[in-house]
Amino acid sequence: MKILCIHQNFPGQYKHLAPALARQGHHVVALTPKVEKAVNWNGIHVVPYKVQGNSTRDIHPWLADFETKIIRGQSCYAGAMQLKQRGYAPDMILAHHGWGESLFLKDVWPEARMGLYCELYHRATPEFVGFDPEFPTRSPETDSIRLRLKNLNNRLHEEVMDAGISPTRFQAETFPEAYQDRITVCHDGVNTDSVVPNPEARLDVGGGRVLTREDEVITFINRNLEPYRGYHVFMRALPELLRRRPGAQVVLLGGDEVSYGAKAPAGKTWKQIYIDEVRGRISDSDWSRVHFLGRVPYDRFLALLQVSRVHVYLTYPFVLSWSLLEAMSAECAIIASDTTPVREVLSEGETGRMVDFFDQAALVERVSALLDDRDARIHLGRTARAFVRRNYDLQSVCLPQQLEWVAALADKRPRAPMD
Repeated sequence: MKILCIHQNFPGQYKHLAPALARQGHHVVALTPKVEKAVNWNGIHVVPYKVQGNSTRDIHPWLADFETKIIRGQSCYAGAMQLKQRGYAPDMILAHHGWGESLFLKDVWPEARMGLYCELYHRATPEFVGFDPEFPTRSPETDSIRLRLKNLNNRLHEEVMDAGISPTRFQAETFPEAYQDRITVCHDGVNTDSVVPNPEARLDVGGGRVLTREDEVITFINRNLEPYRGYHVFMRALPELLRRRPGAQVVLLGGDEVSYGAKAPAGKTWKQIYIDEVRGRISDSDWSRVHFLGRVPYDRFLALLQVSRVHVYLTYPFVLSWSLLEAMSAECAIIASDTTPVREVLSEGETGRMVDFFDQAALVERVSALLDDRDARIHLGRTARAFVRRNYDLQSVCLPQQLEWVAALADKRPRAPMD
């Protein structure tokens, strides 16, 4: 088959699937703005297109998000038309549609089957828009209208979606029931042969300090340090945690930007806002035990998990972080927020321990108790790794399921775009 992959940051979620399809003998092409010129990557012909156009100044705020998706969709459409003019016609299109690139591709190739990566449908329920009362939306009375418009991209894609795939049940169930019979739940997968415990791991945190398994290391990881991932909760627990654990080293990974939710006030970062909030309650000697490493290469990320004695993971009801499953694969002893997406992969007392997202005192207690209980840490880490290998291993579970999903998509009758 001729298979076209669409991702604004290719390979993204197709890092393993696209090369596997190429190895099966399929002709795989990727269309993405990430590259400047055509390249070959793992048997895939990666073709560039440019995003053309700018957002309209002073556009209605409810339409601003959708306009950016139209701009990307039109740009990708132009790139697709160039491929078509050169005689290319895919049998199948695999797209992460979250940025709008694939909006008009069925207009180019109406006979192609379209499989979408269904990451999230925006909901106006309290669990989503009212979860954290510290950060209310600007106009709660219009949240349902604003999010209905934000879902225009999802809704227009639903019209042409022949099959969808979601990494977790929680994410799939955010979509309306009318969509769900076309969505398969299958995670991207964790390479559990690479993400393993390592008693010899070492992590250089700077200043001549190297941490090993002999140290009492507490870890916290976000792509970006922000409230959606509980950074504010963790930081507010930090003064007491440092007081209770005078030998602990606390290591945080994450950037200064915003992945999800509201931006920090102008000229500030969420990272610095909560450092400033708690720093006056932490002595200089205790603060020297707190290490912000920013964003790091994957091997250093893995070393962090491998030296962790207790790993803390907090999240709003939202997309589950890959890092949680990787922490489980590395046999980390985990304290996590008792929120819906986490419950899908973590069970209290078996693969981790859970705490109310907002309860800083309980977080300190549970982290301290687990630091003092070596047998519990060993049990939780081993059962967590066994769970991930059984349910989320890339090679034996997830990639075969993804390939089966693609094969089933090939047998479907394509939906044509609606007028």
